[in-house]
Amino acid sequence: MPCSCQSKRQQYEVVTAAGKVVFTSANKATADTIAKRYENSEVREKAKAGARAAT
Repeated sequence: MPCSCQSKRQQYEVVTAAGKVVFTSANKATADTIAKRYENSEVREKAKAGARAAT
């Protein structure tokens, strides 16, 4: 069972132009580096579990 601290840590996702998440990391610099490998990709903050989407 994973520790509960993971749910409190900010994570970043690398998302391709097609909208597919290809990488997730707690380190933004690593996510930025991976994003350079995918054309027109972006790095975004991953929504926390239980968080509601803004409307």
